[in-house]
Amino acid sequence: MNMINIGIAEDQGMVLGALSALLSLEEDFEVKFKAENGAEAFKACNEHEIDILITDIEMPEMSGLELAQKLQRNNSAIKIIILTTFARAGYLKRAMEAGVKGYLLKDAPSEQLADAIRKIIAGRKIIDPELVTEAWGEIDPLNEKERKVLKLAGDGLKTDEIAEKLHLSSGTVRNYLSSASSKLNARNRVEAARIARRKGWL
Repeated sequence: MNMINIGIAEDQGMVLGALSALLSLEEDFEVKFKAENGAEAFKACNEHEIDILITDIEMPEMSGLELAQKLQRNNSAIKIIILTTFARAGYLKRAMEAGVKGYLLKDAPSEQLADAIRKIIAGRKIIDPELVTEAWGEIDPLNEKERKVLKLAGDGLKTDEIAEKLHLSSGTVRNYLSSASSKLNARNRVEAARIARRKGWL
């Protein structure tokens, strides 16, 4: 029997423990590491030989999508499954662009996850059916720079703080925020961040 080596990234301790316990019940699965944020998971991916990484999206330090993008840039052979509560079309699109092989919702039965892992190892892509139909309706209007600036603004950072964090001028940050607000028909940066977050574009 070929063992499938798995890593799990999930910031909720109870969910992390339950996932690990459930997957360990499968004879052909071995959980190699559990990480509580994206940065910890990225480090663990370089320290352990794993076939599959199961990750949440919204985590501290590095989101699951940023983690997938970083692994993709490193030409990692690890296959990634997003397991999340967020059925947002924007998230799914960005996940697919980052090379993610599976996108499942947390309320799916555990057998579905185990089945998806085996199918993905065999070369397939698995996406929760309820996401597929809505996913391709709306186009994400933001570019990567606008997204980064808007995300930090939504987190409560002021223009100068964003500029310092991203090594940009304050004027450039204001331009990106203005452009993002305009694209989203928002009155201000706070409303723009809220709209973009709701749609899964942040």
